[in-house]
Amino acid sequence: MNDINGEHKSKKAKIVLEDGRTFQGYSFGATGTTFGEVVFNTSMAGYQEILTDPSYKGQIVTMTYPLIGNYGVNKQDVESSKPFVEAFIVKECSRIASNWRSNDTLASYLRKNNIIGIEGVDTRALTRHIRLKGALKAVISTEDLDDKSLLEKVNASSGLVGIDLVKEVTCSQVYEWNNQGKYHVIVLDCGVKLNILRSLVLNNFKVTVVPAQTSAEDILKLKPDGLMLSNGPGDPEAVTYVIETVKKLLDKLPIFGICLGQQMLGLALGGKTYKLKFGHHGGNQPVKDLKTGKIDITVQNHGFCVDIDSLNKNDIEITHMNLNDKTLEGIRHKKLPIFSVQFHPESCPGPHDSAYLFANFGEMIKKHKK
Repeated sequence: MNDINGEHKSKKAKIVLEDGRTFQGYSFGATGTTFGEVVFNTSMAGYQEILTDPSYKGQIVTMTYPLIGNYGVNKQDVESSKPFVEAFIVKECSRIASNWRSNDTLASYLRKNNIIGIEGVDTRALTRHIRLKGALKAVISTEDLDDKSLLEKVNASSGLVGIDLVKEVTCSQVYEWNNQGKYHVIVLDCGVKLNILRSLVLNNFKVTVVPAQTSAEDILKLKPDGLMLSNGPGDPEAVTYVIETVKKLLDKLPIFGICLGQQMLGLALGGKTYKLKFGHHGGNQPVKDLKTGKIDITVQNHGFCVDIDSLNKNDIEITHMNLNDKTLEGIRHKKLPIFSVQFHPESCPGPHDSAYLFANFGEMIKKHKK
């Protein structure tokens, strides 16, 4: 467990799940003890985007691909200001970072950002356990290696249900992302990924980002042409202030929701959300466009979903469906200029399968203004 520079020391670490299952490994990131809901991600690459996705706040991420870190980390691929995962679990962390853009190793990056990393874990067994039992609360520690003590600690920790994590990832004040574009879009920041902002700019939008607590009245004062409801972490039902804001804006301007944004929109439209057994986390989720029959390969990261049966079908049209489990992936309002998707069109795994959605938003705004 030593790297080629001799910087890494073998320090034991332990994972204990709330049902008592334990896994042992070795620390390669920061040291200490941390809690979160353990989930697995099936992506073969993109670990830096995963680490810095604010939607992972409150979660411990297990990568199913066995070797992680081989291309290091760089300053261009971040999705936010810092990593938000609670901890990172891999089979093996590469100590060799081979990429012309790389300016740090994964292990060093985690240590600098105080994120616990653990390797040498049987990630196949852990993933199978989560698939069978569902996403579970977990504790990872490099300090306390006693199973009984750790089990008591994890059972005393809070999970994700009923917890508002948006307040921990949203921006603190209004800011302009760029200052020109054909249409002015307000992004309600519940944990927005930077590539969503970049994608809006590529589609000729002027983008202003506002904190999640911003009222409907203050949003309208900014004279927007449209509203983007961003992705974000945690239980959507706990973020009541966003739901109320969206309700007040439903008939005021065009709205496009992504991931948590779809869940917020579903709740504002009178629907309900529920927790998925182990969620969708990865870059290979097949989604069918029910209008065209086209299949998109999508990036997803969510543990909650809008209940299809809870939506008023007189007003809401189902536009996209997950082909793995038939869960809801997209909706459109039949009368108002409103639509949303559960997946991430800005992440480009296809690589351009879902890029059209940003153009559709522009066309919707254009039609609304006429």
